[in-house]
Amino acid sequence: MKRPKSEIITFKADGALREAMNGIANRSEFIRAAIVGALDGVCPLCRGTGILTANQRNHWSKFAVDHAVAECRSCHEPHLVCSYRPRKNSRH
Repeated sequence: MKRPKSEIITFKADGALREAMNGIANRSEFIRAAIVGALDGVCPLCRGTGILTANQRNHWSKFAVDHAVAECRSCHEPHLVCSYRPRKNSRH
């Protein structure tokens, strides 16, 4: 079975970053691991841009009716909280 072909991706690094990476035995592997780790933490809505499109804002507005961002009492990080409560007479 053929392995998927790798693609070379390059980026610019300033002097401070180059110096910080001196001594790393396998910089390519280090960079790959750092990128994969960072992608795990990307916002599922904006995908890391920090900006929602008009359609995403509309979806978020509907979602936000029954959801809020609150601070965790244990770790003090923000997280989503669902406040939805079905009506007693509602049928689903």
